[in-house]
Amino acid sequence: MHTGATTEATFLPAPSGQGIVFRRTDLAGKPEVPARLTEVEAVDRRTAIGHGEATIHTVEHLLAAVAAHVIDDLTIELTGPEPPILDGSVQPYFDALAKAEPVSVGGEPAVLTVTAPFTVTDKDAAYVVAPSKTFRLTVSIEWPHPLIGRQAGAYEVTPSNFAAELAPARTFGFTHEVAELQARGLIKGASEGNAIVLDERGVVHGGKLRWPDEFVRHKAADIVGDLALTGARIQAHVVATRPSHGGNIALARALARAGRRTGMPAMDISKIMDYLPHRYPFLLVDRIIEVEGQKRIVGIKNVTINEPFFQGHFPGHPIMPGVLINEAMAQVGGMLLMSHFEGQDTANKVVYFMSLDHVKFRRPVVPGDQIRFELDMLQFRGKTCRMKEVGFVDGEVVAEAEMMAMVVDK
Repeated sequence: MHTGATTEATFLPAPSGQGIVFRRTDLAGKPEVPARLTEVEAVDRRTAIGHGEATIHTVEHLLAAVAAHVIDDLTIELTGPEPPILDGSVQPYFDALAKAEPVSVGGEPAVLTVTAPFTVTDKDAAYVVAPSKTFRLTVSIEWPHPLIGRQAGAYEVTPSNFAAELAPARTFGFTHEVAELQARGLIKGASEGNAIVLDERGVVHGGKLRWPDEFVRHKAADIVGDLALTGARIQAHVVATRPSHGGNIALARALARAGRRTGMPAMDISKIMDYLPHRYPFLLVDRIIEVEGQKRIVGIKNVTINEPFFQGHFPGHPIMPGVLINEAMAQVGGMLLMSHFEGQDTANKVVYFMSLDHVKFRRPVVPGDQIRFELDMLQFRGKTCRMKEVGFVDGEVVAEAEMMAMVVDK
């Protein structure tokens, strides 16, 4: 659609826990790009992931089919920079995956749920997210065009419902935008065969719609594809007004931070205790839920009234000490740093933190909170690293800092 490249996509089985991973077979070394929010590169008229030469454009249709089939682990080989656009809908991908007959590979899927409503806005796009036992979408759009106007639809996203209500809906564009988009390097491969093309009156050359509200249905399908980048199954009711790819990605990030993620952790407490020397009452990490190579890690700390520090820190008004929030962040960071020595004997190694910079506490942490720590490796040289660390509770930042640390022998 956008690059104009001729590409072949091949779906391959993947081991339990891998997640969705793209592999560029046309590039040296066959680089892999995980379908994760940290890989998002562009959101202008499409969602692109990866970086530099390995960027993959317009992943949302393919990922919508994968998510609608509730497939958690998959390798997708591409012979070029963009999955085939096909007829501009999700249906060819959905049908191909159905014929491949997905099967269970064991393990426990990651699931994102929400416990309280919240809102997300990004330019003109606005979203309300509410608790739900299933994945539901209520979507409305508005365009000053006689075939669109204001359209709205409500959908429960199950494989059968998606196949019947959303998968066949095609992407769309307007003739008056063609020159400007092409000048920006987009829609090099667009045609009436892979999109609904509209002039000021209707579909060009007498083309037919599959539904009068095909436009809002396709926007709903795009949301399903973009939310797949959370790496989890969604259980929430999303009310979207004027959704866009930029808005969808902002929504996905908010869901990842405010939602409660369940499922098999990337590292459980036994693995954490193998890496960290800390023990009760100073082990402040409960589980590691995401690890992206040696550049990013996400950990969880569940704060309960039974924490020993509540006995003496503001008795009667329990607040987690800021220094211990920093310590918990540091322990998650230690897990990321120690992962650089995977395969080596780490029994005699320990992580020492050398500095804390730009420390900020944004709001109190109290019993019942679950802190999500997101850490990114900024620099790693020898045995020394610098990391950016942010803690969230229900999607709100509670603390942040930059840390330097070193792995030393005991």
